[in-house]
This record gives sequence, C-alpha cells and structure tokens, in this order.
Amino acid sequence: MKYTTLPHTDIKVSKICLGTMTWGEQNTEAEGHEQMDYALEQGVNFFDTAELYSVPARPETQGSTEKIIGSWFKKTGNRDKVILASKIAGPAEFTKHIRTGGFSREEITDAIHKSLKRLQTDYIDLYQLHWPERPTNYFGQRGYTHVEENRWEDNFKEVLESLEVFVKEGKIRQIGVSNEVPWGTMRFLEESRKHDLPRMITIQNPYSLLNRTFEVGNAEVSHRENVGLLAYSPLGFGVLSGKYLGGKMPANARITLFPAYSRYLGPESVKATQRYFDLATENGLSLAQMSLAFVNQQPFVTSNIIGATSMEQLKENIGSIDVELDKELIGKINAIHNEIPNPAP
Repeated sequence: MKYTTLPHTDIKVSKICLGTMTWGEQNTEAEGHEQMDYALEQGVNFFDTAELYSVPARPETQGSTEKIIGSWFKKTGNRDKVILASKIAGPAEFTKHIRTGGFSREEITDAIHKSLKRLQTDYIDLYQLHWPERPTNYFGQRGYTHVEENRWEDNFKEVLESLEVFVKEGKIRQIGVSNEVPWGTMRFLEESRKHDLPRMITIQNPYSLLNRTFEVGNAEVSHRENVGLLAYSPLGFGVLSGKYLGGKMPANARITLFPAYSRYLGPESVKATQRYFDLATENGLSLAQMSLAFVNQQPFVTSNIIGATSMEQLKENIGSIDVELDKELIGKINAIHNEIPNPAP
C-alpha cells in the first residue's frame, strides 16, 4: 500500500480509502466485516462512511452502514488501526427522514452524537459536510444557476464555530467538505484564517475518467490551499469496470437494482467508456485497473475512495495501487478526454 498524510496534519492515510455506502443495502453486515478485514490486511487504514448510508437513502436503512462499522470495531478491537471519516447530511428532499434543518449547532450536535453511538467510538478522525446547505451546482449539475428568492444566508463562520466545539471536546479531530465548489471551499478557508477556526483540510468530490470537472476550478484550490481531494465514484458507479458495455445490465449490479443512479450511463459516457476499455485492453490492463490508477496518480488526490459489493471487486480495486500508468498511456487517456470531456458531470 502507498500512504499520504491528511493535509496540514501528521495523520497517515492509505492512498486507497475503503468506501462503505453499500453496506446495509447491497451488502450484509457479515460482508461488510469481511471487506474491512481484507482491506486492513492489505494496508488500507482509511474508511469513509456517512450518517446517510446505506444508499439509496431511505428511513429503513439510514445509519445502517455506521452500525456495521461499529459492530466490527466492537468485535475486532481495531478502532485504533483505522482513520475513520464520516459526514453530516445536508438539507434535501431525500434526507427529510434524517432531519429537516441545515448545519445549525443543534443539527451538528445531533448528527455527531448519533454517529458516535452507531460507530461505537468516542471520536471521528475526519468529519465532513456531505454537501452544501445552499443551492449550488453539485450532484451532476454542470453550471450554477442563481436563485434570487433563496433564503440561505452566509453562515460559514457559524458552521466552523459549531464544529470547533467538537474538535475541542475531542469528538472529531479534523474537518472537511464534500460535493463543494471553489467558492464554498474558499469561504470556509477565509473564515478559518480570519477567526482562527478549524480548517477544512479535505474535499470529497466525484472524480473519474468520466467526470474530471474537479480539474476546472477545485484543482487549483486544492494545490494552492493544500486541500486534499478524496475522490469518490472513481469507477462511475461501476460503469468504468466495463460491465455495462454492450447494453448489459448484470444482475444485482447497482444501476440494475437502482436505475435512478444512471448518471454515468448516458450516450456520451458509454462512448467514452468503450474508448477507455479498448485502450486498457491494448495495454494489458482491465478498465477498472486503468481507471483507478489514473485517479491514484493525480497530484491533488489524497485518497481514492473505492467501493465494492463483492470480494473479487474489492481485491481488484485495492490492487490498483500497484498499477503505474506511464506518460504515453496518460497522454492517450487525455486525448480521449479532450474528444469527450466530462460526459458524466
């Protein structure tokens, strides 16, 4: 395994992070435990979860993923071997079963205490805002559309002050954002500097061969402000494994089970995926290996969040850390990207 450190800290994390959002829906508790056992054996010490999980979000399974991680901690005693990340859900129509507010002090307090109880731990290493509470362009929205009548008021300072309470209590160690845009990230950093408040050290956004929109504005912020990307959906909900090519819909695959998650299966995405598949084959690689290795090698990536529903997938995904793409191959990847840029934002 290869390791990096969370920016502005001495916390060492594996370049591969174990994503967990299928546990409690597509995966059982026993399967989640098996994945954590294997990942830890392979040197993966960074796990990511959220109060929202498992997905798709619904009241019956909300918090189930954190409970599975918590039962594994209790069974194995491995809490001190893991750097644990979780998230508070932002306000949205599909999260009303969790709570109806935004990132007020009361909401953050409620979320952290409930996550700690489910996780059977007394601290979370990295606590993230799952998406902004203001309306902006995330979750596949390409451009920003301003809505004048929106009642959101700038509260970046207040959010940081609320999180600071839990940093000082030792219940969270570091903080980060997710599904955030450059303006939001910079506002948090501005308030942190101005008022000596905790600093956002990571940003968890989608990044893959089918979605490189992070490079447009966030990558510069990442480099200049040292805010590390935790790349999620590096295989585009499994599309970049190649298993959906030719119109196939494998049984029990995520998009087969949940057609609403077809963000990465549009016509241009399919065309691009076929091109990347052919390129990987020509170079003796699986498409998944090439796709993950590309993400692993980006200089702004702190860790690559992989997910799997089978042990076979998990082993291949973790094994991508040993794949190194040369400049010539990366040049060919970029040539395809220039022809079909960001087909699945």
